[in-house]
Amino acid sequence: MDDRIAPLFTPFALRSLRLANRIVMAPMTRGFSPAGIPGTDVAAYYVRRADTGLILTEGVGVDHPAALGGSGVDGDNAPHMYGKAALEGWRALVDAVHAAGGVIMPQLWHQGVMREMGTGPHPDVESVRPSGLWGPLDRTAMVSPAYMETVAARPGRPMSDTEIGDVIAGFARSARWAMEVGFDGIAIHGAHGYMIDNFLWEGTNRRADRWGGDHRERAAFAAELVRAVRREIGPDPAINFRFSQWKQQDVRARLAETPQQLEEILGPIAGAGVDIFDGSQRYFDKAEFDGSPLNLAGWAKKLTGKASQTVGGVGLNSGVYDSKKTGGSGAAVENVHKVAERLARGEFDLVGVGRAIMHDPHWTRRIREGEELLPFDEGSRLVLT
Repeated sequence: MDDRIAPLFTPFALRSLRLANRIVMAPMTRGFSPAGIPGTDVAAYYVRRADTGLILTEGVGVDHPAALGGSGVDGDNAPHMYGKAALEGWRALVDAVHAAGGVIMPQLWHQGVMREMGTGPHPDVESVRPSGLWGPLDRTAMVSPAYMETVAARPGRPMSDTEIGDVIAGFARSARWAMEVGFDGIAIHGAHGYMIDNFLWEGTNRRADRWGGDHRERAAFAAELVRAVRREIGPDPAINFRFSQWKQQDVRARLAETPQQLEEILGPIAGAGVDIFDGSQRYFDKAEFDGSPLNLAGWAKKLTGKASQTVGGVGLNSGVYDSKKTGGSGAAVENVHKVAERLARGEFDLVGVGRAIMHDPHWTRRIREGEELLPFDEGSRLVLT
């Protein structure tokens, strides 16, 4: 093994979580679970990647009727975490990953304002939005003009306290069921313009009650949700929480303009029971705030004292949306050396790898053994979650 990447292959332990290395398969929605039920093909997909330290599954819909919906992979073929058939599918999948020596968490997901009404497992159910807002319509968005016209521009209504409580309860139930079928912890999707992020971001949360206000006050929903999950799963399993500055509604959006604002957001969530902050950014080597080289995950660790996970173009030459525009990207070994160096310095604790591992299930082994990496082909089936 190249000494420069050796930090990636050191063990990691937190609560009941035990990882053989620091590489995490990042969550990537694929849409191969008809009626929300993961089958043997989905299990085989994850088993092939069991030599990564930790697998985070694609986004998994929680037990709430408006959690999922949309065209393509975001619709009926996205998996969910409720119902006998789905839970039996997950149990078989987890057993198979464990038999292969892997460690796996589900990424629990609610699409929030991004859900298309009239689609998904419950097409007749109204989508829910914290303030009835989809987000700004006059800036850069990662959706088609047709989507903007049919989903975003339609006015909604603010969620009631009862509806907010129902979403929180749905996350908690799905977390408990996930642990009952054998998962090794819980990952919560709080990024990219979906439900939890809708409460964190002022572009979609203009509430004047206890669920809205300044940076700290907008974190109340996420904190209450994490507390509910912790109550259901107990003290031993680790909770991983994904957050981001950018949104699908606006790639230039920022939750926080300063470290102080970021601390006001993440502090209550950390106090509620999060163990690992997954700072999602397009490039892991991009400094988040002026005057410091720390990236988003680095700041999360510094401000909260919690473990953190970086992600963003690891193993490749470009970020996900940039490579989509250019038609693909080749592997970049120097990139891996750079992230390993920052890991060794303690900036973050885990390294998320997405497209490279999706494209090549043996990527972790190739890195460890110094084998030649496969050229990347953007034709791999993926939607970022």
